[in-house]
Amino acid sequence: MRIGLLTREYPPEVYGGAGVHVEYLANELRRLVDVDVHCFGRDRADARAHRPPAELTGANAALQTIGVDVEIAAATGACELVHSHTWYANLGGHLAKLLHGIPHVCTTHSLEPLRPWKREQLGGGYALSLWCERTALEGADIVIAVSNGMRADVVSTYPGVDPDKVRVIYNGIDTNQYAPDPDTHVLTRYGVDPDRPYVIFVGRVTRQKGLPHLLRAAREFVPEAQLLLLAGQADTQELAAEVNGLVAELTETRQGVIVVEHMLSKPEVIQLLTHATAFVCPSVYEPLGIVNLEAMACTTAVVASRVGGIPEVVEDGRTGLLVEPGDEGELAASVNSLLRDPQRATEMGQAGRASAVTRFSWRTIAEQTAALYRELVEG
Repeated sequence: MRIGLLTREYPPEVYGGAGVHVEYLANELRRLVDVDVHCFGRDRADARAHRPPAELTGANAALQTIGVDVEIAAATGACELVHSHTWYANLGGHLAKLLHGIPHVCTTHSLEPLRPWKREQLGGGYALSLWCERTALEGADIVIAVSNGMRADVVSTYPGVDPDKVRVIYNGIDTNQYAPDPDTHVLTRYGVDPDRPYVIFVGRVTRQKGLPHLLRAAREFVPEAQLLLLAGQADTQELAAEVNGLVAELTETRQGVIVVEHMLSKPEVIQLLTHATAFVCPSVYEPLGIVNLEAMACTTAVVASRVGGIPEVVEDGRTGLLVEPGDEGELAASVNSLLRDPQRATEMGQAGRASAVTRFSWRTIAEQTAALYRELVEG
């Protein structure tokens, strides 16, 4: 069985959880089916890359995305099924379904109507992203939700999608790669004092990730705590200015605020996660949150928003602490409770590692996905 896996992100151009998902899913699926990866961007040895038609140079980014989707649809004629990820590739899957008469599976990593702040980034292109996603999900043979919370969102947001076609298959984690690293040379490289506790954030600077909430909550962190932010480029100049202003304000009142704006290698992130007292995920919207799994696999306690699929991953009081999204006082109090009780944080981290190993194996997730493919192709 030949499967077309359609995605915007694919290594080495991975910037978010959806890209991480596709990377590991593709690796495991290749044991089970023939996989053709179709992605955006630069040429790769193990995937076919597509770029916007030259005629769309300078056009709105969403319109360029649609151009890439047309290119992808034209290139998937040899596939028996296409499986698209995120709105960027969903329309390509829908067009391939219509053009080639093959099943289309969509995995929903987020939903555009639940991310209205994207209008800041895409302008009028946001309306195009809404149309691409709705058209593809309503026409898909199966919609995969990465959590039960995400499934509920799909059903309520898109009443045109048959609930019986929405299946739950979780995101996963490679616990051989994401495992505790006892070394500390990466901490030193980035100015982290290994003899002081620190709190870590890893994520894009987008409204979804709630970084301003963390920065305001950090004003109340215990004085000895460091704050390490592995934060990428902001979605908009306005958000960048807001975050930079909050960071500058925070550094006036406390030491040990460290911001790393460039992309780190996985081994570097793993070591930095390992030695943190707590990983904080202050998201206001999160269908699952692979980064929480990554922290858990590195034996780090998690403090995260009680939103979306996060409660299905982070067990409140056992592998971490859950807080109401946007409640900066509760966020600060929960982080401080772990900073003041490092033994409890260690126990939560160990429980998180055990949960990641037993519940979120990529091999299991790939087998569930391949079984779904066979159901659609073979009947």
